[in-house]
Amino acid sequence: MPEVESALPFTLDGFQQLLDRRGDPDWVVEARREAWAAFEAMEWPSRSSEEWMRTDLRLFHLDRFHLVVNEEPPETPLSVLNQGVDVGGRAVSWNGATHSEWVSEDLAAKGVVFCSLNRAVQEHSELVRPYLMNRAFESRYDRFAALHAAWWNSGSFLYVPRGVVVEQPLHLVSGLSGGADLGHTLVVLDEGAEATVLSESLSPEPKATGLHCGGVELLVGQGANLRFVNLQDWGTGVWHFAQQKALVDRDANLQWTVGALGAKLAKVNQHVELLGRRAECQVNGVMFTEGRQHLAYHTLQHHVSPDCHSDFLYKGALQDQSRIVWRGMIKVDPKAQKTDGYQRNDNLLLSDVARSDSIPGLEIEADDVRCTHGSTSGRVDEELIFYARCRGYTRKEAIRMIVAGFFQQVFDRIPIESVREALGESIARRVRDYE
Repeated sequence: MPEVESALPFTLDGFQQLLDRRGDPDWVVEARREAWAAFEAMEWPSRSSEEWMRTDLRLFHLDRFHLVVNEEPPETPLSVLNQGVDVGGRAVSWNGATHSEWVSEDLAAKGVVFCSLNRAVQEHSELVRPYLMNRAFESRYDRFAALHAAWWNSGSFLYVPRGVVVEQPLHLVSGLSGGADLGHTLVVLDEGAEATVLSESLSPEPKATGLHCGGVELLVGQGANLRFVNLQDWGTGVWHFAQQKALVDRDANLQWTVGALGAKLAKVNQHVELLGRRAECQVNGVMFTEGRQHLAYHTLQHHVSPDCHSDFLYKGALQDQSRIVWRGMIKVDPKAQKTDGYQRNDNLLLSDVARSDSIPGLEIEADDVRCTHGSTSGRVDEELIFYARCRGYTRKEAIRMIVAGFFQQVFDRIPIESVREALGESIARRVRDYE
């Protein structure tokens, strides 16, 4: 069992202790110092900006959280996505510290690198350095991004060499309960490679607290194919901030599935950039909120090259006094002719006081494109509930069926059966009876 080290505050002194304890390569230390300087020079986001005007940070106080360098996780690793799935590797972190990692010998023999990011910067520096927060992560984007770039303390690295097909999914698990997690995920697929990654962020207790300030970088090389599943199910006391970005190269394909179920407040920026000709991406999002949860997801489909296709579909169901903010944008550069872009957000209100804000947008600088967007928000149809109850179902069972049907369009897009079942079961457990 690793020794538990004292908690580090997010201060200059705590930052220096982090550097002293980690022993990172010089290039990592330099990047951390630059990010910390940027963090100290910035202010927290203001509600006067368009991006944050619907998300209230007044109750967030960074000094209430600390980073624990080593801590033993619960005896049973948290997991729902890998049930019934034969995985080719797994990496587990707990409260921001790497706990365990392994990859099958067969994949390692093919040149696949799958390990903690801590190990990767030490043992695979030549693979990591060109990508880590250099191409897909903007460490100066805001104060949360700078904090993450300076303090990241765990995470995972996946590299799949040219032409290698990883048939078994690779599994990432991040657990959080009262601590701080600044984990970073870096996935690099070389030309013609293929992989599936199942990533889970979970708390052991429904009301667990904590801070997550994370980053995800997905780099999909020419002709590569990546399926990335991200299930966020933090406790309802967790503050969740994340910057997630994918770069999709020529003739490459990305399918990104997002399940957003937990957190007290979540503010996530999800950005897909189609860099090469005929690049494609499909993003499927499922959101379910309860209590006073606030989920804010800002998505961007950036078409840089011609003949690319993007398809974003987000669906949210809200109960109690919860709120969902979805703000989507399709951006088409002048050279990105023959663009085909689509985005849609639908919301189902399960109570009179829940609120959804849906803000789709287009920014088009090319003249030969097909870009469409739309959104809907509405209450549960009482006639459907009545129809089901007449056939022997309780009101709660009826609402569960209606919610399941509402999300079915997204579920139908997910090719991995275990993911469909896990999302469906997680949502069904949360639906309450409303008279």
